[in-house]
Amino acid sequence: MFKCQLLSDICYLLSDICYLNSMIKLALIQTHLHWENPTANRAMLEEKIANLAQPVDLIVLPEMFTSGFTMNPAAVAEPMNLTTHRWMRQMAAQTGAVLTGSYVVQEKGLFYNRLLWVEPDGTTDCYDKRHLFRMGGENNHYMSGERRIIKELNGWRICPLICYDLRFPVWSRNVDLAYDVLLYIANWPAARQSTWETLLRARAIENQCYAIGVNRIGDDANGMAHAGGSGVIDYLGQPLSANSDAETIIYVTLQKEPLTSYRERFPAYLDTDTFEIS
Repeated sequence: MFKCQLLSDICYLLSDICYLNSMIKLALIQTHLHWENPTANRAMLEEKIANLAQPVDLIVLPEMFTSGFTMNPAAVAEPMNLTTHRWMRQMAAQTGAVLTGSYVVQEKGLFYNRLLWVEPDGTTDCYDKRHLFRMGGENNHYMSGERRIIKELNGWRICPLICYDLRFPVWSRNVDLAYDVLLYIANWPAARQSTWETLLRARAIENQCYAIGVNRIGDDANGMAHAGGSGVIDYLGQPLSANSDAETIIYVTLQKEPLTSYRERFPAYLDTDTFEIS
């Protein structure tokens, strides 16, 4: 009996140690996008993915990575399980990494700015952008999403959101520490770059999590400039990667133990307000 209990305690301890020391390796692809040209964008991104400098667990692409932030969805939209979805499954299988990013999906005559989370075995989940950017007319062309998703990877819980969602802390709120990482993909304009940087830090601090932002660079067909600024912010609001406005792939490895220890030392999450989203 004593030996069985001791063995059980050791197994539990080892499991706990593995959980605390778990890590996740990221590749954040910050790139220019070819306007409304899915074929060119997939080819460009495929080359970048094939030439990653190191193995990673998660590859992140920008918002609307096949087209740029277009208000002409009919020109680029695809149904699920067609070209771009199949391409994402192929890239995930070849790299052994989860691949995520959003593109324009059509379902039952409606258009969605849809993020796909594609695992190496082809398993796919999706998130439709909740907050549509009305100042750019997105709400006139796309349908809003109604649910968040939280995905598990290497013992980490990741909540992926899209661009304008960053401005809405209630939707992003980490109730009962439901996730460890907030992930935002974007086509965030350079004119509001300081807002992008400030809100990423705020979301990380208030939710006691890592915040990842992946933004595009370059001008789109509407003359809108984008300045990148992709990277990772830790739970104290400190950047873990250099800020850049150039085409680049940012590699970051996150460790679980520092986050877990900080939450234990400073459990502000225990005093959060409860609410419901209607």
